[in-house]
Amino acid sequence: MASRRNVGYIPLSTEEEHDYNGGGDDPRFSYSPKTFDRIPWKSIALALFLLCLGSTLLFLSFFIFTGHMGGDRSQANGLLFLGILSFLPGFYETRIAYYSWRGTKGYRFASIPGY
Repeated sequence: MASRRNVGYIPLSTEEEHDYNGGGDDPRFSYSPKTFDRIPWKSIALALFLLCLGSTLLFLSFFIFTGHMGGDRSQANGLLFLGILSFLPGFYETRIAYYSWRGTKGYRFASIPGY
């Protein structure tokens, strides 16, 4: 490997001198508990949509399985699979949002990803 002999290095300053935005604070590292309490409305709307869609698909598959609605058993299995697939994440995030709204210890709106 070739060495770089003509590179001029400048030693780092030993002073702790930071001047961010004219003040002494760097906004990237400022922490306040209220920072994490922003409500992710889009994520909650998506969770409620998935919860309603999953519930509807599960009810439809139940009605097909019991014979109250026409359809093959394979259609009911498909609706059951899709219902479970959409119900579980919707229920999980809706539960986190509800407990965060109620102020239950250990639940924060920061646990829900924002979109």
